[in-house]
This record gives sequence, C-alpha cells and structure tokens, in this order.
Amino acid sequence: QVQLVESGGGSVQAGGSLRLSCAAALSGYTVSNYCMGWFRQAPGKEREGVATIDSIGRISYADSVKGRFTVSKDNAKNALYLQMNSLKPEDTAMYYCAAVRICMPGVASLRAEFYHSWGQGTQVTVSS
Repeated sequence: QVQLVESGGGSVQAGGSLRLSCAAALSGYTVSNYCMGWFRQAPGKEREGVATIDSIGRISYADSVKGRFTVSKDNAKNALYLQMNSLKPEDTAMYYCAAVRICMPGVASLRAEFYHSWGQGTQVTVSS
C-alpha cells in the first residue's frame, strides 16, 4: 500500500517562498525506486504537472515554474520536496504529491494520468 502525505502549504504574498514536503510510504520501497512528482490543480482547471524526479534523479519541470521551483528527494528520509521561490498569484492551487514505479521519459512524466498513487494535497495561496 502506497501512502503519500503532503505538508508545507500556506498563504504567502507574491514574491514569497514556500517549501512543500511529501512523506512517502512505498510498500517497502523508497523514493529512490520510484518516479515522484508534484502536481497542482486550481479551481475550475485540470490537474497539471509541476515537477518530477525519477529513480536516478532526472528532473522535469513545467515551463511555468522553471527557474523558480526546485524539486528534490531524500532517500534516507523517504521524502520528496518542492522549494517554491518567487511565487506568483497564478501559482495558487492545491498541490499534490504523486508516485509511480517508472517515469515516462522527459516532459511526458508531467502527465497526471500516468501516476497511480496520490496524496491528499496541500493548499498554496499566493496573494498579490
């Protein structure tokens, strides 16, 4: 049974920073064995990929967050992180952690339909 629990969301002003965390329980595996991703969904919009990191550390970012967000993982803590800097009002959304055993290559890894396991989400609100 895979369990993912996000934390770290909150309300910030534009230009601020937040760090999201995802604690993972992966049926005896670790984040080093999985493709992990961050996704977000704003009201009335489809869920979109933000950043992914595969089992050997290859990373993909959505164009909208490149240069501002950084995804990382800690294999020892079995955790996934998303450092978000220079936040904009359009970053406001529910952010979800997701996992699947094998990443699709490159930017295809940002497609939500390929992920089997999801956390409950953490809300990020950026005010102007």
